[in-house]
Amino acid sequence: MTSVRLHTMSVGTAGPRIAFCHGLFGQGRNWLQIARAVAGPDEDQARALLVDLPDHGRSPWTDHFSLQAYAAAVGAQLRAVAPGERWTLVGHSLGGKVAMILALSQPDLVERLAVVDIAPRRYPSHGWVLDYADSLRALPLATLPDRASADALLAESIPEPAVRAFLLQNLRRGRDHAWRWQANLDVLAGDGSGSGGVGDWPEGDATAYRPFRGRVVWLAGADSPYVTEADVEPMRRLFPFVRLVVVKDAGHWVHSDQPEVVVEVLRRLLRPRRHH
Repeated sequence: MTSVRLHTMSVGTAGPRIAFCHGLFGQGRNWLQIARAVAGPDEDQARALLVDLPDHGRSPWTDHFSLQAYAAAVGAQLRAVAPGERWTLVGHSLGGKVAMILALSQPDLVERLAVVDIAPRRYPSHGWVLDYADSLRALPLATLPDRASADALLAESIPEPAVRAFLLQNLRRGRDHAWRWQANLDVLAGDGSGSGGVGDWPEGDATAYRPFRGRVVWLAGADSPYVTEADVEPMRRLFPFVRLVVVKDAGHWVHSDQPEVVVEVLRRLLRPRRHH
């Protein structure tokens, strides 16, 4: 997979390089508002790259899910975009796991890291992933007249309008006007258990790496269950210079709930440290 080019979008013309990795069923452009704010009004404060992870958005599909393969693919893409340069890497949820593995496995590529509402561990139950995928796969794409009809059909199984809107961004018409899913639902859903899938964490492989010595900011939504007190010690073992920032009035999608806070945290992370 590392030789396959991922789909990306660029924002900004100068400054340090920062790459964004989205969460499950997301796309790079989910971070567009944040990236534009970080790049600044003159687009010279940072050069942002919004990455579609494998099996997501407009990036190629794979035959099986692998966090390590995702990280390798993102790393290859960053090296292709800017050979010899180092990046600040931002990852939310699934993208946060990918970003952590990339920082641990290729520390020469990653200078700083921002992990958004995820911890380096296995999340035991991802049954909701399977439920969402089943609901999406049940839509009659061949006879679907429009996106509004898809939303109406999903309303019973997925009652939250914001969640439906997020998932339906993956529904696209091809040049033949046929509806298709951009997300590789079969691979991403797996068996829903988290074992070897999106909820997993490669314990043995991850602990084989040396701790990442760069600056790390760890953003957690105060109203989210994804980061707990028990996660702090394992995170600090892998990332000894981590700083935990708990964001008030934010759930799992911290960057959607509190974008101004996330922008300010990332701007501070990008600033070079002063040496006294």
